[in-house]
Formats: sequence, C-alpha cells, structure tokens
Amino acid sequence: MIKPYADDAGAMKIGDIEVENGTDRVALYGSIDLTRDKQGLEHARKLRDLLAAVVRSLENETDLPDQIPPPKPTDTVENPFQ
Repeated sequence: MIKPYADDAGAMKIGDIEVENGTDRVALYGSIDLTRDKQGLEHARKLRDLLAAVVRSLENETDLPDQIPPPKPTDTVENPFQ
C-alpha cells in the first residue's frame, strides 16, 4: 500500500488499475471488474483501503487549496534513433 501524497515514486496495482503516487495528486487509471467472488472481494477491499487512506490524508491537511493546477505537459523531443 502506498502512503498517499508522500512521494513522487510510489506505485501499486489493483487488478488492472494502476495507481501512481505523487506529492500533489494520486493518479488511478485502467479498469477493474469487481467480480462476485473472492478475488472481487480482495480487489474491492484494496480499493476501499486505498481511497480511505487518500481521504484521511486530505482530511488531515489544514490548508487545502480550492484546486491545484493540472499537471504540466511533458516535452516532446525528436527520436535520436531515426
């Protein structure tokens, strides 16, 4: 389990959901089926625990801004191997 907003390097995977930690955002992408079986229950619990940790971390902040700016786009460079 990652510690939300603790670093810019943490990552984890729940099913096919990729979770990337950052100091100003936690990014989730991908998809997941929460199936009605033991694996679905395990995935649901992991998602619940992750989101609960995110909420706790945000609730503990004393001075949250209304909104942070979107991430800066990455620079495109020419392929040096062409």
